[in-house]
Amino acid sequence: MAGCADVFRVTDDKETKMDTDDPHTRQLILSESQRRILESLVRRMLCPQAVALRAKVVLAAAEGLGMARIGRNLDCSRELVRRWRDRFAEAQAHWGASADQWDADTLTDKIVELLEDRERSGAPTKFTPEQLCRIVALACEKRPEECGRPVSHWTARELADEAIQRQIVPAISPRHVGRFLKKRTFDRTRCVTG
Repeated sequence: MAGCADVFRVTDDKETKMDTDDPHTRQLILSESQRRILESLVRRMLCPQAVALRAKVVLAAAEGLGMARIGRNLDCSRELVRRWRDRFAEAQAHWGASADQWDADTLTDKIVELLEDRERSGAPTKFTPEQLCRIVALACEKRPEECGRPVSHWTARELADEAIQRQIVPAISPRHVGRFLKKRTFDRTRCVTG
């Protein structure tokens, strides 16, 4: 392999040689139980593909392969390989010696949780599910005329105004109400009939 650097990692007073394309590559050292769990994830029929790929990345990194080679073998980017190798190494450091005392189910749960997608950051939701359900209930239960509205069918503007008037929400735009109802394929008769 052209341009390879030999990397050594001292573990329990013995060196393990790692042939890699990046001199700063961390080699993962997996316990037998961690390796068995990762291999079983790869073989599972109902394992999400993303989790299986990440398990393959961790296993390949534990074999001492470099990021570029793992990426080529698994048809993914070096960045993806680096991210999951580093996340697994950080989790191992966080688990510490207590991971050796966990039963197989607990360790499996920890590994699967680690390999699943994290919740993405972003703006916090402005409306609770309860508030949105109350807006849908308002549209399903009452006709606009019964609420003193001068229309025969609910519009997004009328629903937004009524939700504010009833103090379901402090403020909501008609556009947001419209997007919310459209996303749920809202139909007044379907709400009534189930």
